[in-house]
Amino acid sequence: MAGNPNSLRSRLGQARGLGSAHEGVHHWWGQRMSALALIPLSLWLVASLVCMAGADYAVVSQWLSSPVTLGGLGLTILITVYHAVLGLQVVVEDYIHGQPTKLILLILLPMSGVALVVTAIVSLLMIAFAG
Repeated sequence: MAGNPNSLRSRLGQARGLGSAHEGVHHWWGQRMSALALIPLSLWLVASLVCMAGADYAVVSQWLSSPVTLGGLGLTILITVYHAVLGLQVVVEDYIHGQPTKLILLILLPMSGVALVVTAIVSLLMIAFAG
């Protein structure tokens, strides 16, 4: 077997075909784009919460019933949880070495992220429309 003489991979590594799975770029871009999207959303959320400081439930409920506010909060929650799940997935892949534990955590992470987003969005809708 004549391998590439300029390759840094060993002959055994070349024979096994182990190497990059070419899937890391998608994950990396997702993490960076979600972080970039969270910058203006976080600034908007902090500014809104500062303006709402000391407000009672009725005022906050009225503020939340606006479609722009409801959409902004929903988008902030969705992107924050997506960003967190991507980051936790990297932590699990890098630092959990037991294969059964790693597999269970990698299955539970997205499921818990979806459950968290659904719970938060339903809560926002209940506050906005039940007032």
